[in-house]
Amino acid sequence: GDQSKPMTHRPFIVGNWKMNGTRAMLAEARAIDRAAERFPDVQVALAPPFTLINTLREAVSAMNVGGQDCHAEVKGAHTGDVSAAMLADIGADFVILGHSERRRDHGETDAAVRAKADAALAAGLAIIVCVGETLEERDAGKAETVVSGQVSESLPVGDEALAAAAAGKIAVAYEPVWAIGTGRTPTVE
Repeated sequence: GDQSKPMTHRPFIVGNWKMNGTRAMLAEARAIDRAAERFPDVQVALAPPFTLINTLREAVSAMNVGGQDCHAEVKGAHTGDVSAAMLADIGADFVILGHSERRRDHGETDAAVRAKADAALAAGLAIIVCVGETLEERDAGKAETVVSGQVSESLPVGDEALAAAAAGKIAVAYEPVWAIGTGRTPTVE
């Protein structure tokens, strides 16, 4: 008979430091890492600014370290951008893509997020693709339409994506834009 066990998903807790963090925060990161060691059934990760990824990777062992974004191209004349291959080279395990702040502040489209996702998977990184509706979209009754569209248009497709998903390298983070920093939280339902 079929002896395969159902795939189990460990809870995944990721701290996104956004545009915050200096080397002075490494002590805090080490403390988080020590705590993560005590909870092997939970996957813990930090996404510091690009400037700290390598330093953090060398300072911790129990948790994953990742980037907050990457460029869709492997290299080139893209001043200020960082490629997925560069993230992998400095020890990143994953990259966050499509965060609402990137979508809003940098005009990132679902197609741009998908291109970055493809690049990240090709570089060997796991990905966290962020989706979520604005308050206006929610109030207009469009939450499910917006989020399902983001999921279908932002996630990578094809055999490589299926293999990555089977290997647990693709996560979708639902974060309603209206809940970020407002004190309003969505219900589990």
